[in-house]
Amino acid sequence: MTYAWMPGPEQPNTEIQMLKGQAVCGAAIGILVLDLWYPYMPGNVANASTYKFPVLFKILKGTTVPMILNADPALLNMIVEGGNELAQQGARAIVGACGYFGHFQKEASQKLKVPTFLSSMLQAPIIIRALKPKQKLGVICGSGPHLKPSLLTQCGIEDLSRVIIEGAAEQCVEFNQISNCTGHFVSNKIETELVGIAKKLVSKNPEVGAILLECSDMPPYAWAIQNAVRLPVFDFITMINWIYDAVVRKPFAGFV
Repeated sequence: MTYAWMPGPEQPNTEIQMLKGQAVCGAAIGILVLDLWYPYMPGNVANASTYKFPVLFKILKGTTVPMILNADPALLNMIVEGGNELAQQGARAIVGACGYFGHFQKEASQKLKVPTFLSSMLQAPIIIRALKPKQKLGVICGSGPHLKPSLLTQCGIEDLSRVIIEGAAEQCVEFNQISNCTGHFVSNKIETELVGIAKKLVSKNPEVGAILLECSDMPPYAWAIQNAVRLPVFDFITMINWIYDAVVRKPFAGFV
């Protein structure tokens, strides 16, 4: 059967085949999710209502925040196994629902059967190349000390001097409800904290020309951040939408 979008109600005049073992259809993006406990707001990578298209989730059972922050080697096999399971069920691309999955980007993309985008930080090289030579990319992440140069280079960032990092866990009280997996938080307090970080980042570093949110929990607050600093704001959702539009092309309609 055609790999592309079916543009109308007409039934395809061709033999339709399925992968052996595939039990569902219609979701092109497969998302690897950590086994954590807190609310996933609309806009969060792990909230299905975030998307205008179906997605598949795979929970990596037994994973913890320390495991992902410290790049526990045991995660690689879990990522590969989970990613291949998603591909078996029709996912055309695999995404990781935490920026720190970037620790495993090179190894996982070599082992998985479909294109793999484990971290929102993969957008950084494109954004940096779009900025003026003296401008920098501001990154707001979950934990600054854990966004190490090794992760950045895994994601293709060649010149680390072009990146300015601010971590949320080190300076936010409410955001740490997420980090500590308490099962609850006050969302507008997190928004206020993240907006404050963004404003401070831009105020201290006027050379910042764009902001990238590393954390999969931060996209719900991207609008408020952009409204405060008036800069382009990239996050996991900008990346996932871009990936989807590449693996599910649709025909154009219009007039000339």
